Amino acid sequence: MDGRTTADAALRAHDRDHHIHGQTNLRQHSEGGPVVMVTHGDGVRFTTDDGRRLIDGFSGLGCVSLGYHNDRLAEAAKRQMDTLPFAPTFYGRSHPKVAELAERLTTMAAVPMDRAMFQCSGSEANDAMIKFLWYRNIARGEPDRRKIVSRWRGYYGNTVAAVSASGQPHMHSRFGLPLPGFLKLSTPNYYLQHLEGETEEEFSARMAKEFDELVLAEGPETIAAFFAEPMQSGGGAIRPPEGYWQAMQAVIRKHDIHFHVDEVVCGFGRTGHMWGAEAFGLKPDSVSCAKALTAAFFPMSALLVKEDFYQDMVRNSDEVGVLGHGFTYAGHPVGAAVALEALNIYADIDLVGHVRRVSKRFLEQCGALADHPLVADVRGIGLFCGFQLMADKVKREPFEPGRKVGIRVQDAAHDRGLYLRSINPDRISFMPPLIINEDEIDEAVAIFKSALDAVWEDIR
Repeated sequence: MDGRTTADAALRAHDRDHHIHGQTNLRQHSEGGPVVMVTHGDGVRFTTDDGRRLIDGFSGLGCVSLGYHNDRLAEAAKRQMDTLPFAPTFYGRSHPKVAELAERLTTMAAVPMDRAMFQCSGSEANDAMIKFLWYRNIARGEPDRRKIVSRWRGYYGNTVAAVSASGQPHMHSRFGLPLPGFLKLSTPNYYLQHLEGETEEEFSARMAKEFDELVLAEGPETIAAFFAEPMQSGGGAIRPPEGYWQAMQAVIRKHDIHFHVDEVVCGFGRTGHMWGAEAFGLKPDSVSCAKALTAAFFPMSALLVKEDFYQDMVRNSDEVGVLGHGFTYAGHPVGAAVALEALNIYADIDLVGHVRRVSKRFLEQCGALADHPLVADVRGIGLFCGFQLMADKVKREPFEPGRKVGIRVQDAAHDRGLYLRSINPDRISFMPPLIINEDEIDEAVAIFKSALDAVWEDIR
């Protein structure tokens, strides 16, 4: 039933005529307006302007960890707005909440960190990290150590340097990007990329060999860092195969490469661990986090570094007289208050324990969909699962791009009450809010299966 009012129609027209949407086909939007207009939310569901209530199977954009309504977070924001709605962190100025949050995050990190700097998004955190790597290397007398190694299908944000590190070609096209010196390795998608008869461990060894050869070809003395997500989100929820991180970290240690771990999606419980680094045994030298840091109730991110890194920054600050970097809203008091309360809630409700308990059911039910004719591969951890759709799963033959099978499954799920994300090439990413319960998992997976059945019936 379409319950839209005249006012709803007017708002859709305003959006169509005046709002530029990121990651959107602009021609389609300028002609048809928004695909979905979300008006309300509670728990793991949101409501659209036509009266539909959908389970959010993508946590907004991987960020709505505590669902769409939380009194404690709302009250924390209101208290802070009443007390101190804004305070800059430039010029050595600070405020209580950001000081408390900096200590809290550095001490709870998967690998102990010492210093935190705050931004408004994961993109800004990663962009800042790239600048700081170059800054640090100049302080160390290594100005040529500027190259950033990352992976195809990796995603680190949309700011100029962060998107250059990202392995997303559509985000480079027509922007004159990536910047020089941003190098790419293969996506660790075992199903799509393995050679015939190659085991997961052999595949992982081959990926590490590619990394080692790239570093040697470029010159280890020119490599600033390796950037990586513990499990790739922007590539379509790609879980690395057995042995991958052990092999890759051996190359990192061999060449003494700075290892920056992007925890923007994996952090704060998504994998059934507080940090993705814990889930996969990573030993980062620095970390970026965002999204679930505030449960998406406020735009905020953090960059965490160790003391030796910070001291190199201090040396440059001594020479220049100031750290010439920062954002107006960095360490915003309302964001810091919300982040602290989110961390309190995670501890109070044992969110990580909850994810571990319900993820058994989630992953079992997702795994059962591997038998579906459209589904070729299913891999996940915690409440984070990726599905590869293929025309022939044995021969690894994809569907013709023009058939848009992933989009059709996404849309069929939406029509039935579940929001999922289709990511090229025909991958489905399924990552519901972390508070989801087992009954809601049953309902969501049943809708997903119904959507797969409908598309299969249509194209078979």
